[in-house]
Amino acid sequence: MTASPISRDTVVDSLVDRLRHDVLSGRYPPGSYLPPERQLAAAYEVTRTSLKHAIVRLAQAGLVETRHGVGTRVRDYERLGGPELLPMLASSVGAAWMAEIFQARREVGALVAAKAAANGTAEQRDRLRGLAAELRAADGADAAQLAECEMHRVIASATGNRVYGLLVNALLNAYLAVREGFRHAFADPEAAAARIAPLLDALCAGDAERARAAADAYYAETEAVMLAGPR
Repeated sequence: MTASPISRDTVVDSLVDRLRHDVLSGRYPPGSYLPPERQLAAAYEVTRTSLKHAIVRLAQAGLVETRHGVGTRVRDYERLGGPELLPMLASSVGAAWMAEIFQARREVGALVAAKAAANGTAEQRDRLRGLAAELRAADGADAAQLAECEMHRVIASATGNRVYGLLVNALLNAYLAVREGFRHAFADPEAAAARIAPLLDALCAGDAERARAAADAYYAETEAVMLAGPR
């Protein structure tokens, strides 16, 4: 096994990132064991103490499990893991997962929009209108992205179902982990605001079916813009 040395100033963080990528990319597939600690530490030129700290963090993330006297085995995270793994997958091996993340975003988003239109309060609708104004007036792509993300959190909250809120959070967190690659979709905040306007209109009108259709159209359009790349 060969590997390049890791900077000492962020050794554990860097080692966690490297091992996580190796696990999620399939270098160490589910059910396999990581190399013995001494071998793994030597390959990355880190101490066994640093390696132990990194493995503890991978275990806390649900990617591996360590058995004393046996070793550290990669868990079947696709079968046993939860949506909290999505940001790791997006940032480590995003290309292999983004199509599925976008599909879930579109399908869950349409369902959430319909529920939000039916159950949203006047206060939540006012908050959405305020965020739409923030999006239009955003000073650059970063601010526009964050305003749009906050809209989706408010929409999820408007469903009245906290589980939908957690699902939307998981999808947003996966997006935020790689959002730098999609800044171009928000380079023109006014255009971004125009894309989401039909969805906000349906939500504020309390029209569930129109909100569902508008959400599906919005997510499909933004996905196309994001994947097209900067012009």
